[in-house]
Amino acid sequence: MPYVKKNLYTRCSQMLDFDDIVDDHSIARVIDKFIDELDISGYNIKEVAKTGRPQYDPKSMFKLFLYGYSVGIRSSRKLAYSCKDSIVFSWLMQGLEPDFRTIADFRKNNIESLTKLFREYVDKVSDVETRGYVSIDGSKIQASNSKDRNFTMSKLDDRLQRLANQGKDLLEQDKILDDEELEESGLIDPKKLTKEELDEKLKSIEERKALYESYRDELEKSGESQKSLTDPDSRLMKNKNGFGVGFNPQTAVDSETHLITNFEMTNSATDHGQLLNTAKPLKDQNPDKILELTADKGYIENDDMVACLENGIIPNVIPDDDASDGFDLETAYKKSNDVKPESTKPEELKKCIQAGIVPDVYKDVIEDVKVKDKKEFVRDNTSEDEPKRTDEEMLARAAEGYFERDAERNLIYCPAGNILRQKSIKKNGDIRYYNRLACKKCPYRNKCITGSGAWKEIDFNKDTLEKPCRPWLKEQGKKSDAEICKERHGHYEHRKIVSFHLLIDRHKTENRKCLSEHPFGTIKRAMGGAFFLLRGMKKVTGEFALLCTGYNIKRSLNVFGYKKVMEMVSR
Repeated sequence: MPYVKKNLYTRCSQMLDFDDIVDDHSIARVIDKFIDELDISGYNIKEVAKTGRPQYDPKSMFKLFLYGYSVGIRSSRKLAYSCKDSIVFSWLMQGLEPDFRTIADFRKNNIESLTKLFREYVDKVSDVETRGYVSIDGSKIQASNSKDRNFTMSKLDDRLQRLANQGKDLLEQDKILDDEELEESGLIDPKKLTKEELDEKLKSIEERKALYESYRDELEKSGESQKSLTDPDSRLMKNKNGFGVGFNPQTAVDSETHLITNFEMTNSATDHGQLLNTAKPLKDQNPDKILELTADKGYIENDDMVACLENGIIPNVIPDDDASDGFDLETAYKKSNDVKPESTKPEELKKCIQAGIVPDVYKDVIEDVKVKDKKEFVRDNTSEDEPKRTDEEMLARAAEGYFERDAERNLIYCPAGNILRQKSIKKNGDIRYYNRLACKKCPYRNKCITGSGAWKEIDFNKDTLEKPCRPWLKEQGKKSDAEICKERHGHYEHRKIVSFHLLIDRHKTENRKCLSEHPFGTIKRAMGGAFFLLRGMKKVTGEFALLCTGYNIKRSLNVFGYKKVMEMVSR
């Protein structure tokens, strides 16, 4: 008889009952039941193979991805291999063996449906009414983009300066080669580059300069601070190993079950302003109930915490001062005659807070409410009214010992002639500028940087164009221009604000690490989710949804047990 190749499913099924091979309490059985019970008619599934054989059942593909991500097998090639090599994968797929291209295309074309899987599983295994407070935290996950393929404005400035210096040196060498007398005398080093090699290097430098200048002009025009070439949505951000290019997903973990009840994918380098974005979808599920959350110091931001209170969310954020019992917050005053302190609706809570009235649900968390005047300085002649200065004029003024701001290009010229780029925007609206690379190599560091700082950081508000560098001026025997302040013509305006003190729940803040840390640890270590395979905000959101769903399945089995989870996913 001719040999007929049989796949793993066929061979095992002929020898014994294939269903007996898979462990009775395997996570694969939960995934199989969960996906089988889903109604995916509204998922808008896109076909992958439109010609030849019929396309694979979308539910089988969902099972493949969900189980693969749960056990740390994520690449399309490894998933395709597992369908042929693994008994559990073969059992889940009922013997189907899609190739890696089909697997990759299905994931790419139906990436948004993976987030729906996450929402459906959370809804099935957790009851909104019995959830506790949530712990919000973010973690940096590496993107499919190396640091060499990421350019910040400071990095571009540094590279352009280096290329300019290299070009200058090569041009000097080119002049020597053109000197016939030196050539005839034999004084030219034969080890140096030939005329042709020099021309080739100069051409390469000019091409690279043109490329970097195009990146810089593009960033200045768009207002972005950096550019990633492989994954345009990824950003350079600080992590525990220094700096890396990645994303900063935010998770909300339930205090009762430790399940991830919501997540938001961001490419923000910090956690500032992420409380409301992450908690609002959970609040919307139960609008009449006040939601409490806890978060670490990285989430301290006045406007974000006030917005949470106005939407029925109590933010228990760890304060900077460990001895403090809360935060002094403020918001704009808005008079209202029809406030309803007894209501828990977000619109009524907002009215009360802005009118300086404590809602009934906040009686124990808000105190010392005051409506008072706040004096603010307003400049009359804004930066737009200032005469436009050339780069040469600003550099000349900077060399005297001043930091000069080019408002149009949003950069600073320092006294050493280097360019400082925007680092961040502070809570008061001031823009912070720095250039770590330039300061590291600057020969005038001692004339500018004081204290133990590794580089200079300077803040400008939107109306300020110049600031003195006092150590630089002092070394030159000059006094800082007192007239700079005099030139800052303006006036003070009074506006009414509501200030209050927000009390935090110390028990919830102390329990934060027990809630937020281990889900990320499980995802990164046990499930291999320390980096993303896909590129782009939409695709990494779908990939992270699979990781969160895989974690939730593992966690729910530990909390509720196999039998209870199977009942939950069946409803």
